[in-house]
Amino acid sequence: MNIFITGGTGLIGSKLIPDLLLEGHTVTALSRDIKKAEAILGSRIKYYDSLEKLTSLDGYDAVINLAGEPIATKQWTAIQKQRLCQSRWQVTKKLSQLIKAGENPPQIFISGSAIGYYGNKEDTIITEDTEPHEEFTNKLCKSWEAFAREAKSDKTRVCLLRTGIVLSTEGGMLAKILPIFKLGAGSILGSGNQYISWVHIKDVVSIIKYILVTPQIEGAINMTAPTPVTNKEFSKRLADTLHRPCLFKVPAAIISLFMGEASTLLLDGQRAIPKKLEENEYQFKFRDINSTLIDILKN
Repeated sequence: MNIFITGGTGLIGSKLIPDLLLEGHTVTALSRDIKKAEAILGSRIKYYDSLEKLTSLDGYDAVINLAGEPIATKQWTAIQKQRLCQSRWQVTKKLSQLIKAGENPPQIFISGSAIGYYGNKEDTIITEDTEPHEEFTNKLCKSWEAFAREAKSDKTRVCLLRTGIVLSTEGGMLAKILPIFKLGAGSILGSGNQYISWVHIKDVVSIIKYILVTPQIEGAINMTAPTPVTNKEFSKRLADTLHRPCLFKVPAAIISLFMGEASTLLLDGQRAIPKKLEENEYQFKFRDINSTLIDILKN
């Protein structure tokens, strides 16, 4: 396949692209800083630094859109909320326009989203059909997905990756908390009863490749492992895997004080399951949190 990717230097893209190249696919990446991208991804792929240099996406078999400002690094001020939205919406809208502008458009458009689409659902089991709770993350993801759906036609199927917490030592939540847990200062956050819908980075890469070649899959897809766990269970399993204690509990009020509205990412729960992937017979490499943490932390 000839594949166009945005967000290629992020956690998911930087793992996905080498796999695609290894399988013989041709990859073109969008990056504002091509030199930086080449340092991460190498020189075997073609680069664009702006979508404005394209008039269509004819000639590409697939488009994978992973672009977006990291959501958990700063407080959600009004300005930061705008950045989070526009970094996703603008690129996605432009990609849809380019797909629609062509006479021979890509067969598939895989576009990022997140389980934040559902908002806080506490311990309710969430499938792709679950109605969301309206809040900021829902607003962000709902419009993000709507811009991607604009590319849908009888020639192009659209798949929306409602991604959970991606587990890797190279980025994301786990990479941030790992040093604390290694020191024996790991903590349960808030009540600890909020659910974490997680997925191993190896499954993320495999799922995207599976979607590329499985034409019956389309629409929203929960990209999460089948067994979400509570924050309390996750923290204890992580501490046990590292042979460290987990003795502390950080009150929700303290987390809210430091993170503001963004604290919902840690304190609110989503118990999402990958109904569509399992119905389409995707075989997870890592289904439970124990084997996942052991695999990720073995090196």
